[in-house]
Amino acid sequence: MSLQLNPPFAQTLRDLGRPAVGMWVCSGSPVAAEICAGSGMDWLLVDAEHGVVSLETVQELLQVAAAYPVQSVVRLPSLDVVAIKQFLDAGAQNLLIPMVDDAAAAELAVAATRYPPAGVRGVGSALSRSARWGGVAGYLTEAEKYISLCVQIESATAVENAAEICAVEGLAGVFVGPSDLAASMGLLGQQNHPDVVAAVKRVIGTARAAGLPVGVNAFDPQIAQDYLDAGADFILVAADVQLLALESKKLAARFISGYSADSQPAGGGTDVGY
Repeated sequence: MSLQLNPPFAQTLRDLGRPAVGMWVCSGSPVAAEICAGSGMDWLLVDAEHGVVSLETVQELLQVAAAYPVQSVVRLPSLDVVAIKQFLDAGAQNLLIPMVDDAAAAELAVAATRYPPAGVRGVGSALSRSARWGGVAGYLTEAEKYISLCVQIESATAVENAAEICAVEGLAGVFVGPSDLAASMGLLGQQNHPDVVAAVKRVIGTARAAGLPVGVNAFDPQIAQDYLDAGADFILVAADVQLLALESKKLAARFISGYSADSQPAGGGTDVGY
C-alpha cells in the first residue's frame, strides 16, 4: 500500500481564495497544539527558533495537528543545512527559515530542501517520517512537490534585498518579521512604528510584484487588517502562549484587583460552581 502526503502550504495559498490566517504554537504542548489545530485557523506556525521546542517535540506536534484540517509550518532555529534535513526527515513539509538577508542565503535554503543533483539534502527517507518510513512511493524523485519553503525577511538589509530574495527560484513565499525588523532599524520593541509598517508594506509590494506569496506577523488586529488590506497573502494573528498570558492576566485583574476581606461573598467565597 502506498501512502499519500498532504498537499503543501503553497497549494493552500493558491487554492484558498483569501488570505490564510494562522497562529503560533510556541509552548511545545501537544494539548495546546491540538486545541489550536481544531480552532478553525488555516495554518499553525510551530516555532523551533524561540522557546524550548526540540526536533522530537516538533515531530510530535506535527503528528497531533495532522488529524485536523490545518496546515503546519515549522520555523527552524536558523538557516542550517543539517537542521533543514533533520526537520524535513521528521515530517515537516512546510518550513520557514528566519533571518534570510540576501538571495544567496535564500538559494542555500532552497538547495537544502532538495536531493542531489538539484540540491544538497541528505538521503534518509526510508528511515524517517518524511516518506512515512518508505511508505510514500516515489518520494525520492518527487519530494520537491510535497515541500513548501518560505524565508523570513526581518532586517533592514533584507528589506533592501527583497526583490533579489523574491526572485529566487524554489521559494513558496516570504514572511516579514516586524519585531526583528524594528530592532534592526533602531526601533526595538516598536514593531507598529510608522517606519516599520512602511517597510513591511514595501516588502509586501515587492513580493506581490514578483508574483510570490507574502506573509507577516501582526498581533495588533488593526495592524493585521492594515497588512491584509495592503495585500498580505498569509498572516499570524496570535500565539498559544500569548493568548494564555493575556487572558490569565485579565482574569487576575478582574477577580483579584481591589480584593478585600470585606468584599468576600457569604460563606467565605469557597464555594465553586460551574
